[in-house]
Amino acid sequence: MTLLDEEMLLQACKHNVDRWTPDVVPYIGHVLLQQDTACAKTEDGLTNIRAARKDDMYALGFLGWRHVTSVIGSCLQVMLLDFSFMSWLSPTAQGISSVRTAELTVNSEVMASSAATKKATPLVVAGADTIAGDQIQLSTRTSLASALIRPVDSISQPSSTSTSTKGIASLFRAQTRHPLEPLAAAEISVAVATVRAAGATPEVRDSMRFVEVALVEPDKHVVALADAYFFPPFQPSLLPRTKGGPVLPTKLPPRQARLVVYNKKSNETSIWIVELLEVHAVTRGGHHRGKVISSKVVPDVQPPMDAMEYAECEAVVKEFPPFQEAMKRRGIEDMDLVMVDPWCVGYHSEADAPNRRLAKPLIFCRTESDCTLENGYARPVEGIHVLVDMQNMIVVEFVDRKLIPLPPADPLRNYAAAESRGGVDRSDVKPLNIIQPEGPSFRVDGHFVEWQKWNFRIGFTPREGLVIYSVAYVDGSRGRRPVAHRLSFVEMVVPYGDPNDPHYRKNAFDAGEDGLGKNAHSLKKGCDCVGFIKYFDAHFTNFTGGIETIENCVCLHEEDHGILWKHQDWRTGLAEVRRSRRLTVSFTCTVANYEYGFFWHFYQDGKIEAEVKLTGILSLGALQPGEVRKYGTTIAPGLYAPVHQHFFVARLDMAVDCKPGEAHNQVVEVNVIVEEPGENNVHNNAFYAEEKLLKSEEAAMRDCNSLSARHWVIRNTRTVNRTGQLTGYKLLPGSNCLPLAGAEAKFLRRAAFLKHNLWVTPYSRDEMFPGGEFPNQNPRVGEGLATWVKQNRSLEETDVVLWYVFGVTHVPRLEDWPVMPVDRIGFMLLPHGFFNRSPAVDVPPASSSDSDLKDDVLVAKACHDGLIAKL
Repeated sequence: MTLLDEEMLLQACKHNVDRWTPDVVPYIGHVLLQQDTACAKTEDGLTNIRAARKDDMYALGFLGWRHVTSVIGSCLQVMLLDFSFMSWLSPTAQGISSVRTAELTVNSEVMASSAATKKATPLVVAGADTIAGDQIQLSTRTSLASALIRPVDSISQPSSTSTSTKGIASLFRAQTRHPLEPLAAAEISVAVATVRAAGATPEVRDSMRFVEVALVEPDKHVVALADAYFFPPFQPSLLPRTKGGPVLPTKLPPRQARLVVYNKKSNETSIWIVELLEVHAVTRGGHHRGKVISSKVVPDVQPPMDAMEYAECEAVVKEFPPFQEAMKRRGIEDMDLVMVDPWCVGYHSEADAPNRRLAKPLIFCRTESDCTLENGYARPVEGIHVLVDMQNMIVVEFVDRKLIPLPPADPLRNYAAAESRGGVDRSDVKPLNIIQPEGPSFRVDGHFVEWQKWNFRIGFTPREGLVIYSVAYVDGSRGRRPVAHRLSFVEMVVPYGDPNDPHYRKNAFDAGEDGLGKNAHSLKKGCDCVGFIKYFDAHFTNFTGGIETIENCVCLHEEDHGILWKHQDWRTGLAEVRRSRRLTVSFTCTVANYEYGFFWHFYQDGKIEAEVKLTGILSLGALQPGEVRKYGTTIAPGLYAPVHQHFFVARLDMAVDCKPGEAHNQVVEVNVIVEEPGENNVHNNAFYAEEKLLKSEEAAMRDCNSLSARHWVIRNTRTVNRTGQLTGYKLLPGSNCLPLAGAEAKFLRRAAFLKHNLWVTPYSRDEMFPGGEFPNQNPRVGEGLATWVKQNRSLEETDVVLWYVFGVTHVPRLEDWPVMPVDRIGFMLLPHGFFNRSPAVDVPPASSSDSDLKDDVLVAKACHDGLIAKL
């Protein structure tokens, strides 16, 4: 441990003492014993030491009083370092450049008094209705020192005032943000500037387009180090111990950004890794530094499309004279009525090869140019073939194949408020308010969330959107028990079942071709959540390298969820009932006509639910007068909605009772078997659950089977419960389906992972996306998951990743028009022998104030005696 490290360790004690945990405390003794000797060896000697403030000493003294009286004693006499270059850690220390020495003695009574004062400070201060991200400033400016213990006090933003750093090494800024925290706007800006500056010529730099800038997620042992000593949950037991003594913290490596860059001039895609050496907030001033670690050109691929490209493509098509003439043939001269939705071409033949960047738009037309709330998808324009070169932004193919009249304006096409759709809104809907008078039960520190006994970390990427990291459950004396390292939705595919043009080409890869995160909503424009809400912003780069922020992108809130458990003894009439509550983390995105809400629900009984909510507007086709198509549902005169499917892929990097670096998981398939008639089943009623270990990747390509109640259990091979059974978590499927397409369907070339509902692989940090990183115009067959499993790696005891594919077959109804009511689909992760009993028995009963509606109209009645009621 360096002198700087030791001083930073002491600084952490001063700011976070009441959050110090016993398993960390022994290290402070080592630091204190080494301090004086280390100071004497410095060039300036004692002149580099100054007196600590009294409150700093109170905090350290209380630390000794609470946890380490055997090491430090109830009275402390220590020399504390507080170099001026670290003054940004403590607001009261700013501006101090002189150094002095002092020797202070603090008694335990004063220590306890000071600590009591600190403990009264809340971790999260809630507003009247919401906990907005910009209303709560937690201690995100932590470092190796200030983050050693979970902060309780909200630390002010550092001043931009510069202080002397002569003779002192520069502070390691990479440690001010957790290794898994999403890239900040300043970090994205540094990464973009670094790559742009590395361009060989001005021409190369000008042609750079930035498709994606995302965090390079570090190895799991780096995350373990950060969670052990630098950031919440501060659990040193995550790291292995050595015979020579305790493992002392070392510096975290700098954060890195990964950039996908498209060269508009050369049509090349490259991947850059940039090390973020020093990133300062705008308010703090100073310079930004990044370093290119690597760059490579990826041949024969096309990166995802960008919103700026879509907007430019729409303008190019609408300005194309042959297109304008074709619209005039259909009675449309006002191009402001026309909507052009660019779709990726996919890959159907060599004409779609990635040597060109192509889009094939779908055309729609509104009826009123001055009505912004009109449903423009109600009038599809068919019979026109348009192909756009997105690299050069020119129309390369245009054919007006067939004059199909525009559908008449449907009077039921609009969905907004009554005045805009020509209807009447309901008048009997009374207000339903969600009130939490004492605030929410969750606590948030940066992106680290604690709720009930759950804790996890929230992340966000341009492609996946919401990511849940380091999921763990605090289980009494067994402490914090890991469940999963990383949970996310990594891909979704929407194939359509109409063989006619243009619908047969509709097989969108909404994550890989567009990006779920980049299409997320700002909930400022219409909140999907109620109650006390904590929001998280998301930062992205646009196509030209500018920074865009989606404010209030991720929503965190609690929900009442009905009855958790209940039983009434019919003999005594006594009843016990508990209300269920869940913590929900979610975001919503729009991809053209459809909306998708992605939700992770955490329950008090140890369950985790993944849920996708589908809504939005159907993608329609036009019918000629008298025409009927069996591949869809007629919605209105001249309109039909093709049948289609929605598939989602959840990547579950599990870690059931596994610390980072441990590979002690396996997957077991469970099927319920009906016992054959005979000696063991004389009454013909017997059935039992049969387990089968999935030993290899090829054996783990599995499908759902509701007839046998099939499910899968992720078990820890070295941890048992009180009955001697291995602890585990069960993957319980919800409703599901498989692709309704022939084996040679073109979209299955790129989506071979849809052929099974479950795949299991050993963890590999390079295996992230089931269709490969670049599914857009991908000519390679089965790239991604279907290729990885051909290695047939062992799964008997390893770090397992489950890829769960779930889908819904949508046969549209008239009730889905003009806007589709939410359809839900998902799955559950349930504890399976993970606990020794129900973890929900300690949930307290609801107070009477929670159930009584004290109003002149309605008063909740007390329960009648059960026995009397029975009689």
